[in-house]
Amino acid sequence: MISALDRHGISLQLTPMQLPEAVPQSGSVLAGFNELATAAVQENPCLVLHPGEPARMILQVQNWEVHSLQLLFWVEGNFPADWCQLVPETPKQVINTVINTISRSGAWQAIDSEEIEIPAKGKWSGELLFLIPNNFFEDWQAIKSGNKKRLNLNLRGSLSAYTRHSHNQQPVLEFMQQVNFDLYVRPHSNYVNFLPLLYREVDFINRLISIFEQTFEPVVNSFSSMWANLDPLTSPQALLPFLAHWVAWHVEPHWNLNQQRRLIRHAMELYRWRGTRRGLRHYLHLYTGLPLDDDVPQEANKHISITEPFGAGMVLGNSRIGEDAVLGGGNPYHFVVRLRSDRTIDEQLVRQILDSEKPAFCTYELIIENLYDTSLSRSTN
Repeated sequence: MISALDRHGISLQLTPMQLPEAVPQSGSVLAGFNELATAAVQENPCLVLHPGEPARMILQVQNWEVHSLQLLFWVEGNFPADWCQLVPETPKQVINTVINTISRSGAWQAIDSEEIEIPAKGKWSGELLFLIPNNFFEDWQAIKSGNKKRLNLNLRGSLSAYTRHSHNQQPVLEFMQQVNFDLYVRPHSNYVNFLPLLYREVDFINRLISIFEQTFEPVVNSFSSMWANLDPLTSPQALLPFLAHWVAWHVEPHWNLNQQRRLIRHAMELYRWRGTRRGLRHYLHLYTGLPLDDDVPQEANKHISITEPFGAGMVLGNSRIGEDAVLGGGNPYHFVVRLRSDRTIDEQLVRQILDSEKPAFCTYELIIENLYDTSLSRSTN
């Protein structure tokens, strides 16, 4: 926290809202081993910036004059202009505006603000908002091939205050006060939290540990998400043939990707119930996406209906000819599959499923009914 007072009668004070544990020392790269580099020993207020995360400094201005002042603030530094914005207050919409207007152009830039009036003996408070791009370390020009420039992680800036007055009917800016600040761009590091507090305060150790973290962390994350590679619903498409081979499932090339994922995941259940009404209904459900309708009591009202045309046969007094009984017999072990859908269903693929899942001695009749069309598609096998 730096405060300055001069003959012009104003004071500027910058207070970082996030104090860094470690900042670099001047001198050699290994200076951190010789003495601790903490924010308390810095000459200028300093702020550590992490890519994609807003950071701020509080600006407090005190007017010691007996008359009001019209002040104009000027921020400059060796960082792009859109990394910084001076605002009187920071509601969420202002921070979002800064985030949305980030750019990565510029070298030594200057940012001016609107003129602010401070009453006599009054105070004014504002904030310096900082935000650097998410891909600062990945997409910066200094790491491109053939570029010999170094990636600058230690930045400097200054905030100057001017007052405007007229001289010979011409507006003139008069310098009032200036305060400098330092910015340090650093990646997030989780490994540093495992070190004793003494070593966390050394910037060189922080940066050295970050090298190992960025090298090993992707490997650790890949092991942590290995379960997703073994689940057909979340695995990469290239792994689906391998997972299908695990469960001895034949993948049809004309099935879409979502159908293949569902069928491979439920392959063992389909094997377990093969040849039964439950297994056939579940297979058709996975392929067509139609609901199972387990809560519908009447089989004929379900989207996937599997019925036998005749029940107990001809029973005098209880049977009705043409509805639940027939004279002259019929096909034994015969069943009817009715699909009620609001979209087109490939009849040929459904017949392939029925032929592969039904018992060899059974025959069936397939009826595909469009809910928005009165036409029926009927076939018998």
